[in-house]
Amino acid sequence: MKNIVFVLVVLFLVFPAYSTAEDFLGAPVIPEGKVIQKTDSRLEIKAGLSHDEVLMFYKEALKEAQDIKIREWEDATYIEDDGRRAWHSITISKGGKGETNVVIAKDNWTWIIGTLVLRYIGVFAVLLVLFLGMSVSGRIISGVVKKAEAKKAEG
Repeated sequence: MKNIVFVLVVLFLVFPAYSTAEDFLGAPVIPEGKVIQKTDSRLEIKAGLSHDEVLMFYKEALKEAQDIKIREWEDATYIEDDGRRAWHSITISKGGKGETNVVIAKDNWTWIIGTLVLRYIGVFAVLLVLFLGMSVSGRIISGVVKKAEAKKAEG
């Protein structure tokens, strides 16, 4: 029994972040927040703080993380993970005064496949434009060469 208590105390001392921090899919959850909606793939929180205070919390919590992009939109700040984390994005609304909504969304295959399909279509659209441009320029050059040869043959 003494060994179990000793091991637990050592674990709590060695891993203090894990013993005090709350997270959702590995993303930090602001401690002052009230959970509005929670599913397996989405967590929505209402924090009693301003947008800037919530943003500072997430910047501090994610400062060591790699592959994180922060985008400022007109009505929200969007924190996106481009790595292998279980969560895909954290959206911090710029809504009312003193209350900020935070939404943490799970990475899903719909977003991944959608991005790949868009890139696939984009590559073929670029190739199609290049093909059409080369075809038109080829016909123009062929016509000019034929006219030049016809003038040479006459003259």
